[in-house]
Amino acid sequence: MELRQLASFLAVVEEGQFARAAARLFLSPPAVTGHIQRLERELGVQLLERSPIALTPAGERLVPHARTMLAAANAATDAVTDLRTDDDLPLRVGVMAPGSAELTPVILRAFRRAQPTIPLIVESLAFAEHTTALTEHRVDLAFVRPRPDDERLNVDVLTTEPRVLILPTAGPVGDAEALRLSDVLDLAFVGLPEGVPRVFTDYLYFASARNGMSPRCGVDEAATIQDVLTSASAGRAIGAALYSFSRLYRWPGIRFVPVIDAPWAQSVLASRRDDIRPQVRAFRALATTLARDLGPGLASASEAAGPLILSEP
Repeated sequence: MELRQLASFLAVVEEGQFARAAARLFLSPPAVTGHIQRLERELGVQLLERSPIALTPAGERLVPHARTMLAAANAATDAVTDLRTDDDLPLRVGVMAPGSAELTPVILRAFRRAQPTIPLIVESLAFAEHTTALTEHRVDLAFVRPRPDDERLNVDVLTTEPRVLILPTAGPVGDAEALRLSDVLDLAFVGLPEGVPRVFTDYLYFASARNGMSPRCGVDEAATIQDVLTSASAGRAIGAALYSFSRLYRWPGIRFVPVIDAPWAQSVLASRRDDIRPQVRAFRALATTLARDLGPGLASASEAAGPLILSEP
């Protein structure tokens, strides 16, 4: 959906008439009508009763989200009003798949719509690039997990989630509905390549529960989440992830099983502390606004069984 469509929708809701909404937006009434009709076609639902003007149930649900999207777009615009596009460099955003679950594509699309003149490049990151992609200036912002512990980086927490294991269905605990750390610490985990930072290995292997003991690793090494899924589906090793992964990945031969007593972990948006460009500030502001206001609704719409959790209870 486009921001102008949302603006027209909110104007009609708040003014109660298409004519007054059009005057407020300096548009013609047919233009406002067209915006709302296109929005309804895109969403596949009717948002407004026309005679008299009234919100449908779907329209009622859209209003707070439309206001959030417009507010976030305005914040991004305000943050870059002093920029000149003549010498703008692309804003490079790294994503350690799947980033911050359903929020990742929403944030990227919202920034492109709010700032169409700022080139946006999205790059995939491997586990070993958890912090180096930023510190070596290969990207300007990065959706990663868990929270980096590098003092050179700013960190904006987007989700805080329970943990799950990625298990082969034919493995020794593949039919479990839930597990405890004591059930899994002796299982063979997927290995990690050289260069993966300690904070990431501690996250993957539940180091806080191991009392200094090293994990048992299989023969496979995983550079990305796809490698973990491939190894687990072949029955060669297990992996660990955030709860949202169970919504986003469907692979044959694997199951995602909650680890009910594991420490929760975060997905974050990281950036360099010394990068004070308005583009970066605008992206961070938009991301944190959308995470706060839209995150729970996005996740619950994707899976009725459990919401995207933004803070640990």
